[in-house]
Amino acid sequence: MREPLVAAYATPVPRYTSYPTAPHFNESVTPAVFSDWLGALPQDKPVSLYLHIPYCDRMCWFCGCHTKQVRQYAPIAAYLEALLAEVALVAGRIGHRLAASAIHLGGGSPTMLEPADLKRLLTVIGDHFIISPRTEISIEIDPNDITPAKLDAIAAAGINRASLGVQDFNPTVQAAINRIQTFGQTKTVIDGLRAAGITAINVDMLYGLPYQTVDSVLMTAEQVLALDPTRIALFGYAHVPWMKKHQRLINETVLPDANERFAQAQAAATFFGGNGFAPIGMDHFARPHDTLAVAARNGELRRNFQGYTTDATEALIGLGASSISRLPQGYAQNVVATANYMRAVEGGELAIAKGVALTASDHIHAYAIERIMCDFALSRAELMNRFGAQANAIFKRADLYLATHKDGLFVREGDFYRVTTRGRPFVRHIAAVFDAYLNKGAGRHSIAV
Repeated sequence: MREPLVAAYATPVPRYTSYPTAPHFNESVTPAVFSDWLGALPQDKPVSLYLHIPYCDRMCWFCGCHTKQVRQYAPIAAYLEALLAEVALVAGRIGHRLAASAIHLGGGSPTMLEPADLKRLLTVIGDHFIISPRTEISIEIDPNDITPAKLDAIAAAGINRASLGVQDFNPTVQAAINRIQTFGQTKTVIDGLRAAGITAINVDMLYGLPYQTVDSVLMTAEQVLALDPTRIALFGYAHVPWMKKHQRLINETVLPDANERFAQAQAAATFFGGNGFAPIGMDHFARPHDTLAVAARNGELRRNFQGYTTDATEALIGLGASSISRLPQGYAQNVVATANYMRAVEGGELAIAKGVALTASDHIHAYAIERIMCDFALSRAELMNRFGAQANAIFKRADLYLATHKDGLFVREGDFYRVTTRGRPFVRHIAAVFDAYLNKGAGRHSIAV
C-alpha cells in the first residue's frame, strides 16, 4: 500500500503524553518547588499514583523505557526500600491523606517484585493514601516473570487491571528484538489472571519492528484477538538509538520503511475495528463496555504518560527513579539514575531533577492538544468558555494551518475544528500545530507514522 501523504508526514513529532513535552523540562523545578506544589494539593480531590520499577531480567532491544537488566534480586530489594521511603516522604509533604483514584505499577517489569514485596508495597501505599474499592490498581506484566505465587500475590494485593506486552508473536521478530515470549505462555498468564478474578486485561502490540510485514502483523493481531483482551494498544516502534543505546543492537536494514509501517498500522486497526473493538484515539482499541470506550463516547477521554486513560484527576504523582509527576502547577521529574534517586530519598530529600512550571498559555495549548489527540476535534465555544479571549491564540493557529495546508486532514465545520478520517493517522502532526515549543530547543522525537 502506498499512501501519498506518508512521505510528507513521516517526520518526527512528539507523542504528546504531556505538554510542554519532556525535552523542554528544565532545572527551574527543584525539590523545594515540588514540595510547595505537593503541599498545595487540596484534601477533597483525589490523586493518581504511578510507581516505577526500573528493572528487567533481560533487556528487550526495542524498549524505550528507563530500565536496566539485573540478574540478582538484591538491587531490586534495595530499590524497593527507597521507593517506600519516597511514598512516605511525598505523603508527608502533602500533609494530609489523599484518596487515590488510580495506582499504576510500571517499569521495567514490576512483576520482578517478589510476592511479599508486592504486598508490602501496596500496603505502604494504603498506609499513606486512601485506597477504595473504586480505585483502579493496574500493573504491567512480563509473562516471563510470572509464577503461580506471583499471580496469587497480584490478586491478593487488590490489583484489578493487568497490562501485558505482546509486541509480536512471530519468532523471527522476537529474536530480532530479544523478546522471546510464546502465545501459549501469554495465554497461560491471562487465563491465570482471569481465574484470580482480574478480568480487565490490556494487551500491547507493536508495528514497525524488524522483519514485520502486513501479513505477520495481522497474524499476531489474530492471536491477540484470541486472548480476548478488553483493551489493545497498537504502538509504532519508536527507533531512537541516540536516546536508547541498546536499540543499536537492532539491525536497521530490516526495519520496515514508512509506507510499510503505515500499511501495518492501518491493517491492524481495520482488523480490530472489524472484530468488536472501538477505536480510541490514534492507537488504542477497547471493547464497547470498557471504561475507556465509555469515556471516549462521552468526550471524557484523557491522555497522560501511560497513553490514553480514563484518569480525570488533576494530580498524578510519579514515584520512583525517572518518574514524572503532573500537578496543576506543572511537571516534575525524578532523577533518572537509580543510585542518585536512592541516595536522595534515603537522605530524606525529594529526588526531583527537573520539570516545568505551567503558564496560562501552556494550559490553553495543553487543553487544545489533548482534545485533538483524544476527540479529533476542538470546540471554539468550549475554548472560549474555558479561557475567554486567550483562546484566540488557538484559533489563529488552527486558521493559519487551514489556510496553508490543503491535504484534507483538518477542517472547520461550524463551531468545530475537526481532524478528518483521512487525517486521523497523522493526528500527531495536527496536534503539533498547537505546540508553541516545537521549534525551540534540541528535542528529538520518533517519526509520526
